[in-house]
Amino acid sequence: MTDEGRNRSAHSFLYDRANLVTLAGLLCGVSSIYLSALNAHPAAAIALLWALFCDWFDGPIARRLKDRTDVDRAFGSQLDSLADLVCSGVAPGVLLLSVSGFDPWFLPGAFALAIAGALRLAHFNVLGDAQSFRGLPIDTNIMVVTALFAFRETLGNAIFPWLLYASVVILAVLNVASFRIPKLGDGWLYGVGLYVVGMSVLLCGQGVSG
Repeated sequence: MTDEGRNRSAHSFLYDRANLVTLAGLLCGVSSIYLSALNAHPAAAIALLWALFCDWFDGPIARRLKDRTDVDRAFGSQLDSLADLVCSGVAPGVLLLSVSGFDPWFLPGAFALAIAGALRLAHFNVLGDAQSFRGLPIDTNIMVVTALFAFRETLGNAIFPWLLYASVVILAVLNVASFRIPKLGDGWLYGVGLYVVGMSVLLCGQGVSG
């Protein structure tokens, strides 16, 4: 690291717009954990959706900043990984626990997702490449978990927690699997944005009816 990087304070990186978006996503993840603790499940899932939105948009914003140094890029990458662990590794597991009524039998699923997320992100930070992901990208956890909530009322409270449990365990396994997936381009941002907005509207309806 350069002397310039060593002399910079942590709060100096707040002036980076991409980092602000990453931190906004982190706040959404923490909000989801809080809402899960209150058993406000649709609201917790909506918070996860907007964490996903921030995670997809901070990268393109960073790439458009012309004055970013190598230190800025390295710091942003580490910050993004830490936010991803909270939003895609910890928060969905807490939501699973909340849906189950904090049944201790569901703890292994939450543990598995958090551990797999940490392993996956550490592996990517050290051994990742620019063209592909090894294993399922961790933000897919949010897409799958929130999509399942579309079927919650149909499945009922007896079946839905166990379906969510099984899905979380499968996601944890896929997060650390050995297969490779090509990285998606910025064109997918529009699809992710539409998914976030559409699912947010759907879950708002669940919250009102609930």
